[in-house]
Amino acid sequence: MALWARQASRWCCLLNTARAAGFPRRLRSCGSPARTCREFAPLALLPAGKDGVLWRLQVCRHASVGSCFAPDSAKDGSFSPLESNLPSPVKQEQAKVEALPDLNAKILNEDWDDIPPSSALEEISEEEAVQIIAEPILPLQSTTLRDYVDHSETLAKLVHLGVDLSQVEKRQKAGQLLLTLDFEKDIKKILLFLKDVGVEDNQLGPFLTKNPYILGEDLEALETRVAYLKSKKFGKSEIAQMVSRAPYLLLFSVERLDNRLGFFKNELGLSVKKTKDLVVRLPRLLTGKLEPVKENLQVCQIELGFQRNEIQQIVYKTPKILTASKKRLKQTFDYLHNIMGIPHHMLTRFPQVFNSKLLRIRERHMFLAFLGRAQYDPAQPSYISLDQLVSLPDEVFCTEIAKASIQDFENFLKTL
Repeated sequence: MALWARQASRWCCLLNTARAAGFPRRLRSCGSPARTCREFAPLALLPAGKDGVLWRLQVCRHASVGSCFAPDSAKDGSFSPLESNLPSPVKQEQAKVEALPDLNAKILNEDWDDIPPSSALEEISEEEAVQIIAEPILPLQSTTLRDYVDHSETLAKLVHLGVDLSQVEKRQKAGQLLLTLDFEKDIKKILLFLKDVGVEDNQLGPFLTKNPYILGEDLEALETRVAYLKSKKFGKSEIAQMVSRAPYLLLFSVERLDNRLGFFKNELGLSVKKTKDLVVRLPRLLTGKLEPVKENLQVCQIELGFQRNEIQQIVYKTPKILTASKKRLKQTFDYLHNIMGIPHHMLTRFPQVFNSKLLRIRERHMFLAFLGRAQYDPAQPSYISLDQLVSLPDEVFCTEIAKASIQDFENFLKTL
């Protein structure tokens, strides 16, 4: 029941109680029952019909019981209540009326305590104030997405997928983007698209951590870029591998992807098939900057002295050379070529040596030289290939290549 209805009901109850309490006094001050009935209620307010007859009968009974006297008794001066002359049913009715419970103010006041406050400005006690639990206010500005996770369904679901929000918020405007997206309308379709491309379920979290911007891309544009890769004869598994290893790949337009593929094909003089194999093995060549690639190509040709066909073979076998540090590339070449005496054609044959740490190469070469086994010419006996020099574990290198124990190798390293 609404608050105003409850209040109206209780006021009516109070009014009826007051009327019932003052009714006998009014009867004593009146000369006749009819007058009493006229004073008690205006004619316009009396019930009509059958209910009206019953109501009038009940009022007259109340008046007779309360203070009306017989006319004969008034004549002889002996006033006896009319109650003694009433039949027994009327007396039973009187008993019923007297047995009605009296609603006192204490009970009514207790009922009023159950009514909730009618105004937000109503004062409350300190005990009630302490019990109030207020929801934390959503910050208007914040430097971390952690403050919004409990208020954003989108962020909560991304966390369940494995997205690292602490890394996402470090990327420019990535946090603002996620807060403006709706998971059901904006993000769900992108997740289904990535699964269709070939990104595994357990890779969706790491993928979106590295590239949250894909969630704001147009789905049709993403599908167009995948269709372009398929038109260039990239297989489904190859596209899945490229997208997983280079999360920013699908942010590039078709025109930019086409320009990148054309650059490596023309700059390196590779065939279409070799160009495709190159970018499948190192897809970040399509997403990274081209300046380091151009600089490394110049270093290989001008400073290291490789021929164009040799550079082509080195890059195709070891694509990471194109993105390696120029300083490290020159230091490794200097040690291999000028100290160990490895010629250009041998380095072209085993270019993976450029991916090894210079310290590893130096330690093993010096140990072999100490043992008199540093022989890198395939035409000579006891030949040791560069691949064996850098790729084998220490135990295998010592026993099979150096013909020594691992303890001997460790003791030698202590002398350096």
